Amino acid sequence: MAYLIRSACLTNYVLVARSVNIDPYQQLGAAGISRSALLNPEIKLPADAVAGLLEASAALAGVPDFALRMAETRQLSNLGPLGMIAREEPTLRRALATMARNHFLHNEALFLLLEEAGGIALIKQEIMTGLTGELGQVMELVVGVLCRTLASFLGAGWEPRRVCFSHAAPRDLTTHRRLFGQHVDFKCDFDGIVCLSSELDTAMPAFDPAMARFTRQYVDSLNSQPGTSMVVQTRQLIVALLASGDCSIENVARHLGMSRRTLHRHLAGTGRPFMSLLEEVRADLAVRYLAGHKRPLSSVAALLGFSSLSAFSRWFKTSFGCSASAWRGRQGQP
Repeated sequence: MAYLIRSACLTNYVLVARSVNIDPYQQLGAAGISRSALLNPEIKLPADAVAGLLEASAALAGVPDFALRMAETRQLSNLGPLGMIAREEPTLRRALATMARNHFLHNEALFLLLEEAGGIALIKQEIMTGLTGELGQVMELVVGVLCRTLASFLGAGWEPRRVCFSHAAPRDLTTHRRLFGQHVDFKCDFDGIVCLSSELDTAMPAFDPAMARFTRQYVDSLNSQPGTSMVVQTRQLIVALLASGDCSIENVARHLGMSRRTLHRHLAGTGRPFMSLLEEVRADLAVRYLAGHKRPLSSVAALLGFSSLSAFSRWFKTSFGCSASAWRGRQGQP
């Protein structure tokens, strides 16, 4: 399915493109994106077109940190309604939870997950299934914006304990270290930021209870509009819950705050039953994990929610008509 993103994602695109001697408008046209998208941050663009634009621009300029340069000067206001409602929460933890629930207001193709253990917090940016092609530029842009957002709440001197990317490292990490600090790792199992759990309890400097009530009402009005998709939210939760081994319709419904029967009825009305979505997501993720860096097949099986490698192997052969090893070999992967 096609996912949409606010055209605010292109903030600074023209400036960065010109700084590396490429024609921004020619690149926009090649990606099928109108110049008018630069004039109104609320225009909705296909996420795959934006991803293609960033990858093509970085390749043409020979500048692997192209999207990260776009992220360097981003402000909370670039997130539009999402930034507004996050700012009006009492703590950073609550702000991140609000952003996770409402991320589709800014970008339907991504969602945010927060995991905590042992005093460490992982703030993950997950890509929805269905996007194709290289996505390294997209992830550097969104993780860069996330880091800038956290710094706006925690203070300009704050640095994450670690920044993780699933793609391979570029040769020059100057921009990465300027934006993130020294602890940047690549070929990780997720894209996102590692910080202390205690930092999430930081009080938000702009919190105003009266304004918070207003922003909640505003968000409720946006969520009630016809464009809010139950299918998108269900797919997001499937991606999030697969690796836990408990991606049942009952568990997904519980996370959505409804009964299994209610979720089944909503999805039936769209013609996209739960098991169909589960299989679509699983197949899309399998392709992504196998085509990426050299994950062991046992790791891929676990990430897809299978209890054993043999169960994954049987499913893969049924779904793709060959073994996972053979499929990977055809893609030129060892």
